[in-house]
Amino acid sequence: MSIFDSMILELDKALRTSSGNIGATARATPATTQSTLSDIEKKTSGRLMRVNHCGEVCAQALYYGQALTAKSGRVANAMHEAAIEETDHLAWCESRLKELETPVSLLNPFWYASSYCIGAITGLLGDKVNLGFVAATEEQVCKHLDEHLLKLPASDDRSREVLLAMREDERRHEETALKKGGARFPDPIKKLMTGISKTMTRTTYWV
Repeated sequence: MSIFDSMILELDKALRTSSGNIGATARATPATTQSTLSDIEKKTSGRLMRVNHCGEVCAQALYYGQALTAKSGRVANAMHEAAIEETDHLAWCESRLKELETPVSLLNPFWYASSYCIGAITGLLGDKVNLGFVAATEEQVCKHLDEHLLKLPASDDRSREVLLAMREDERRHEETALKKGGARFPDPIKKLMTGISKTMTRTTYWV
């Protein structure tokens, strides 16, 4: 495959991921119950799930960026495997957003591009840092999901089922990255990552 072909594939991947057109994946949505929401509850859930969808857009970009510059094939393969599992999360969030009649964030292309660049830079720092970044990111994601589980309307069991299933996968990704030799990031770096994450969540909640 030529460099041009690879660029086209990456662009296509970015467009489908950012626009909310991933479609169905191997694992069906974990949302199995029915939820009856008021208009206000529906709007709240929609905005929260839009944030979660954007988070999965960022996760895709990070993993592919990290795989691009990973120092070893072993770590590159691990990134691709994680990205495939994260695609399920993206599809689940897409499906729930459609049910809630909420559009994806208009800022998704910006966050995808930013995350891809961050991932690529991280990969250049070596496999230990690369895997450590995955672990630290997934730790942040789990905390974020815990917050959203509390913020969801009490009657929105469908969204809650999606977030619980996502959290289980994210925790496993964190543990796997550490077992593969990932570095444990110090608290100052984690706090910086939290700050960047909050900027994303606050903007995509509304846009």
